Parts: sequence; structure tokens; C-alpha cells
Amino acid sequence: QVQLVESGGGLVQAGGSLRLSCVASGSTDSIGAIGWYRQAPGKRRQLVAGIMTLGTENYAPSVKGRFFVSRDNANNTVYLQMNSLKPEDTAVYYCNAPSGSRWYKASWGQGTQVTVSS
Repeated sequence: QVQLVESGGGLVQAGGSLRLSCVASGSTDSIGAIGWYRQAPGKRRQLVAGIMTLGTENYAPSVKGRFFVSRDNANNTVYLQMNSLKPEDTAVYYCNAPSGSRWYKASWGQGTQVTVSS
């Protein structure tokens, strides 16, 4: 059973940093493109960062210059380095593959909670 599992969230003060991990398991296939999403209470889930198979990155304007996505293909892991965190970054963060990928999670799961205190 293929799985993508997020970890690394926590409570941090404004200005601090966290690194999230998205680990793929259950197959030796490359995970390909991965997106990092977040959902704050009462708000819709939004894409904050993505990385393509060959490493091309893209970011939402709200996080550009503060968040950095990277991948370790050897370990089928994608990271989201979050710097200069702001209270408005507080949300549950998820990783997921595009809907056509075998790694796509139809059920997004619990994600990892990031809470930034002011």
C-alpha cells in the first residue's frame, strides 16, 4: 500500500523555522511531483509549494522567499523548509501528489499541525 506521510509540525514563535517531511513508502516508484498544501481553520485548503520530478519549484506568493521545498529522491522524501514563520502560517499542512499519480491520497489524512505564536 503506497503512502505519503507528513511530519515535522509543531509550535513555534513568530520568526522561527520548521522543516516538514513528506515520506513515501510502499513502492520503489519515484514519487514524482509533490505539492505542499495547508488548511487553516475555516478556510479552504491551498497549495503553498510544489516541486516537480526534476526539481522545478513553485510557491504561493504568501510564502515565496520564506518557504523552500526540496526533495531527496534516493529516500523518496520531500521537505518543506519554513522560515520567518508568521501567525498566519498556522494551519494543518499536507503533502500530496497530483490526482493522476499512484501516490495521490484521495483521503488527505491528518496532516501535520503547524502553530505559530505571536
